[in-house]
Amino acid sequence: MTDPLLILAAGVLIVVGGIIGLKLHPFLALLLGAFVVALMTPAAAIEQFALAKGTAPAAAAALAKKGIGERIATEFGNTCGKIGILIAMAAIIGKCMLESGAAERIIRSMLRLTGIEKAPVAFLVGSFFVGIPVFFDTVIFLMVPLAKAMALRIGKNYLLLVLCIMAGAAMANSLVPPAPGPLFLVGEMRIPIGMMMIGGTIVGLFTITSGYFFSVWANRKWPIPLRDSLDARLDDIRAIAAKDTVNLPPLGLSVLPVLIPLVFICADTALGAMTTPGVPLTNAAFGSKLVSLVKFFGDKNSAIITGGIVALLILARQKQGTKEGLTAFVQTALMSGGGIILITAAGGAFGGMLQQTGISSRIADMTSTYQMALIPLAFLIAAVVRTAQGSATVALITASGILSGMAGNANLGFHPLYLGLAIGCGSKLVPWMNDSGFWIICKLSNLTEQEALKTISPLLVVMGLTGLVVILIAAQLFPLV
Repeated sequence: MTDPLLILAAGVLIVVGGIIGLKLHPFLALLLGAFVVALMTPAAAIEQFALAKGTAPAAAAALAKKGIGERIATEFGNTCGKIGILIAMAAIIGKCMLESGAAERIIRSMLRLTGIEKAPVAFLVGSFFVGIPVFFDTVIFLMVPLAKAMALRIGKNYLLLVLCIMAGAAMANSLVPPAPGPLFLVGEMRIPIGMMMIGGTIVGLFTITSGYFFSVWANRKWPIPLRDSLDARLDDIRAIAAKDTVNLPPLGLSVLPVLIPLVFICADTALGAMTTPGVPLTNAAFGSKLVSLVKFFGDKNSAIITGGIVALLILARQKQGTKEGLTAFVQTALMSGGGIILITAAGGAFGGMLQQTGISSRIADMTSTYQMALIPLAFLIAAVVRTAQGSATVALITASGILSGMAGNANLGFHPLYLGLAIGCGSKLVPWMNDSGFWIICKLSNLTEQEALKTISPLLVVMGLTGLVVILIAAQLFPLV
């Protein structure tokens, strides 16, 4: 029972069976799954996993000796460290934008430009290009409140809007640098970053187009209404939607909670791309201070906190002359965000325990001598690793590490770019309960687990497979060698 594949099967059975079959709260099911996976994992596998990550032998041995509860708590805490502040502040931003009317003001302006019928396309393309410099989670946090306001305004297509946001953000995250996964991949496989950016954008536009058509079909087949939630009550949104435009915040003010984090994160990303490690970008005193300022506010946590403060100021401005204070709004937002943080961190703990089984190495061994074309092989390895342990970034890193030696083969017949793109598309398959991103989109959008599994999961499968077909055709017609 120490084979990683058997441990994986046991974890899947507990989590999926617990949530769907026994109706357990996701937090409990995920922690129970993490506990069972950790219990079944031998110490030797944990030590080997740590050594493979480059951990010092003494530290790897110490990790293997840690208790099950401590290892789960560590992974739980690591996930909280990555997303805790982001989710809490994003909940505040979303609540404030809805309550102040800022989201409604943005939606009215967007509808004047696109019309009702083209609104989902605007969400799709917007989330893709915003998702290139900005972390996937941040795109979801910033755009879901707009989807709620838009769905109430047009009276339909809530699922379509959510799926469009998911489609655009997810594909940018795995195909176009400077997202972390693609950035590692281009270094590992020695692909020019500019070529990866252009190729990733082209393939990404094909994939999100197929994602859009799937989203339209899914929205027609399983229409999901906008539901009441603790942080976004429908009566409150309706009351704001009924207001005259003159009683809403100005458009320039309304976009600031979203625009400020976006601008700072993009600026920090641009600086990172231009800077050589150990070499200052400028020696001028003013320039150095400006760079330091951008780096401070460009940190994703600092950026989202700044956006939250601006959102609170806008809400305070709109509530002038009323007896309502901000405390109640913030408390409601944090109660909602706290639940999302717990579930997402539990998903991270479950995924972390799966990684410690050595599942990635096991899959690498299984596919090392598998005789098939390299592009589908790259796609398959990334897809299996993603499905097994939940992280698209880990899938990218694992698959690129396995195939980096082949990428430099003079007899390859096509540019290694196509292998990198295939890995990026494969890393989209298949999101489910071991993926923290699955829980973020599921809980922020108020979809049930079953609804997310039959809409979000197949959406990414469709886009990933579309990308594979496009890459195979492009490698045949334009080998670039």
